[in-house]
Order: sequence, then C-alpha cells, then structure tokens
Amino acid sequence: MSSKLSTTISKIPTIPNPTNSSLITEFHTYMKTNDASERHQNNSLKVCIAFAFSIIKEDITFYDIGKKDQILSFLDTKIKSQEQDPDRKWITTWNHNLVHLKRFFRWLHNHHKHEQEGNDIAESEWETPSFINIKKRKTKRLSRPFIKHKTVNYTCCIIDKICNRSLL
Repeated sequence: MSSKLSTTISKIPTIPNPTNSSLITEFHTYMKTNDASERHQNNSLKVCIAFAFSIIKEDITFYDIGKKDQILSFLDTKIKSQEQDPDRKWITTWNHNLVHLKRFFRWLHNHHKHEQEGNDIAESEWETPSFINIKKRKTKRLSRPFIKHKTVNYTCCIIDKICNRSLL
C-alpha cells in the first residue's frame, strides 16, 4: 500500500542524521519548485529516506558517499530469491530505487553544490558522479505482447485498399 506524500514528508525528521534529513528536505523543495508531480516527489523521498536509514550504521552523510559499493549494498537489499519472486519483479524495484538515487545524487553534486557557490546550472548540464553511474539491471521477464484484433486489422486493410484505389 502506498503512502501519501504528507506521510512520507513527516518521516524526514525521524532520520537520525540531521545533515541527511536537511538535504532530503532541500531536495523536496527543489522538486516542488520544478513542478515534479506529487507521486514522483513521494517516490523519490521514500527511496532517499530508506537510503538514509540504511547508512545509519556507518554514521556518514550523503556528502560522504563516494563509492559504488555504498549504493549497491543498499540496492542489493531489494534482491529476492527465485522462490520468493519467481517472476523476478525485484529487478523493477532495484531499477526504480537506482533511478531515484541517481537523480538525488546528481542534484546533490550539481545543483546543490553550485547553488551554494552562487551559480546555478541547468539540469540538462548536470554531470553524473561516477559512483552513481550504475547500469540498470535487465529483466528476463517477457513483456505482454500487444494483440491486435483481427477484425480491426481486416477493416484497416480494406480501407487502405479502397483509399489506394481511389488515389490511382
């Protein structure tokens, strides 16, 4: 069951590290300013909050993250066994978390950093930090084929033939 944005926002102050809590709040403000949908804000915040809680043991801030292993150790908690998830739907969750973390760290290392220096750069010019430059996992699930209705195809063929004859 998904939670409302207001519920997710109320969890930000519960993050033990005040620096990380503050950064997530600033990121939320950035998303609101740039007209991100509430659903997108909610999804991004949930991933950032979960990541913040996952690095509590290390007692580090988001500024201290600089290795792929730090990101992968969090993402790999989403992996499920073949018995738990025979369809391997966990890959979608893993990729979803990666996308949101990538956007957060791009914001942190580009917008946030340049904003503090007094010169903001466009999001299209942001650089992706090497430690978050992780490729999405590929799923082996078969996508559902788009089934065309035979009658519609047949009708379209007839209409095409009639149109083609009238053009000749």
